[in-house]
Amino acid sequence: MNGVTISFDKTRTYINLTLNPSEFSKEIDIRQVKTELATGETKRLYVSDAALKSACDTANHYFKTGDNTVVQERVGERRNAEIEFRIPEDAMTANLVITSPYGGKSPTINTIKSLALKNNIHRGLGTRVIEAMLMEARKSPPGTIIERTVAKGLPARNGRSSRFIPLVPNALERILKPQTNEGERVDMRNLGEVICVKVDTPVLRRTEPTLGRSGFDVRGSKLPPIPGEWVEFRKGTGTVQADNDQNLLMSSIAGMPKYQDQTMNIDDTYICNGVNVGTGHVNYEGAVLVNGDVTEKMQIKAEGDVTINGFVESAHIESGGDIIITEGAMGKLNDSAGEFNCHLIAKGSIHVQHGQGIEIHCSGNITVGRQLAYSKLHCGGAVIVGQIDKPMGNLFACDIVSQDRIEAGTLGAVSGSMLKVDFSPGFAQLLERKDALDELVRQLRENNSKHKEKIDILKSKKVPKELKTKVAEALEMFDNENALLDWIESKVLEISDAKVQYQQDIKLIANKKLYPGVTAKLNNRNWRSEREYERAHIHYDSHQWHYEPII
Repeated sequence: MNGVTISFDKTRTYINLTLNPSEFSKEIDIRQVKTELATGETKRLYVSDAALKSACDTANHYFKTGDNTVVQERVGERRNAEIEFRIPEDAMTANLVITSPYGGKSPTINTIKSLALKNNIHRGLGTRVIEAMLMEARKSPPGTIIERTVAKGLPARNGRSSRFIPLVPNALERILKPQTNEGERVDMRNLGEVICVKVDTPVLRRTEPTLGRSGFDVRGSKLPPIPGEWVEFRKGTGTVQADNDQNLLMSSIAGMPKYQDQTMNIDDTYICNGVNVGTGHVNYEGAVLVNGDVTEKMQIKAEGDVTINGFVESAHIESGGDIIITEGAMGKLNDSAGEFNCHLIAKGSIHVQHGQGIEIHCSGNITVGRQLAYSKLHCGGAVIVGQIDKPMGNLFACDIVSQDRIEAGTLGAVSGSMLKVDFSPGFAQLLERKDALDELVRQLRENNSKHKEKIDILKSKKVPKELKTKVAEALEMFDNENALLDWIESKVLEISDAKVQYQQDIKLIANKKLYPGVTAKLNNRNWRSEREYERAHIHYDSHQWHYEPII
């Protein structure tokens, strides 16, 4: 280009642009100058657009006015890479920011280490990340900004408070975990002895709290942990701390152990060899252990667990804990009332090896060893037929109300007998609680808003001395009202989360086959199987029931 000269200074650091209007044949085009600067030795150097534009505009003005004054401008320079460290307030991380060089020098790993020390970064620096950043900066276009975390502190690990380890399992746990014979094979008939502990048997161990582990930040400061705390024993009935070991809980009576909510109870246990006309009904305040059968029309009522090592036929069993039947339970349909005459009612969970013609009500889970048919079930948990780890039992011709999954090997039967599962009642309870809380929050917000207006007026006024006490009381009441509103709103969020979780939990799982005649219901959303399905998973999502094959 005539009249345009691009040169370096003596140090070859700066780019000088010389424009001589007397040699112009026409006005200079800034784009042509940029193209020229983007080639040769200046192509990776920094060019100031503002300085370039100013020089071209001045030279073009001189050209149009016939002024032959030569314009000289420093329009660019060679820049080394820029290094910056960014450390947040907690100093648990440090970020390195590298701006790739404009034809200048790139730092070495040792240079960056030295700069890190100057920035008070003493621990947790990762050289591999820095080396990768330097390699990326060399390959990147000039001026590219690269940011990575190059140093990390170690958070302190707080100590764990005391934990409680049961030394004897609950009866239901023993039943659901078959005992192993010599070797590794599991004998499904060996369900474990249902034991009652003797006096002075160790039943619960308390572990010592741990001190935790200290940590550090990138500046090298030590972060002390919060040590764990001693948690006091929640002494249940029939237990006492050992004389020679304050971390050991012993049984003070002979009975059946029950560990729940970090509390170990030893239920005073009534033991008999069967319940029949000869023994009469059983009504006991503790646990009941029956080593035999429970015959027709007999009743057992207990405050604790009821464990039956035998068969139950058309009987009424009621428990304040769990009901465990190691064999089967069977009842008949009462023609006059249309109900089954075998009732199992528990505040906890219920386990039966197999059942037919029974009515079950419980707050926990219902587990069945092999098969359950022609029965009515109402539970607050799941219904599982088969081994807990892989249920492969049979479930058909039942009417079920549940609040969790229904899982078995086979759901339904070849005959097409109806298996009805209704998940609505539990969901309706959640909705009812949510509506009640929503209404309460609405009223509290209205009142809180009115009170806030009054409080703001009070704060803006000058209060006489004799009224300051009452104003302070009003402010305290307003703060308490705000705290209550926050607490209620947190409960609303919990209910909303529980509603979502409920819809995720409810499902039908058939690990072998699902036959026609199986229905699932949630409010007005229904699903019905019209054909056979191999290994099926029926779940609820986006207000609809969905079928998916289990692969």
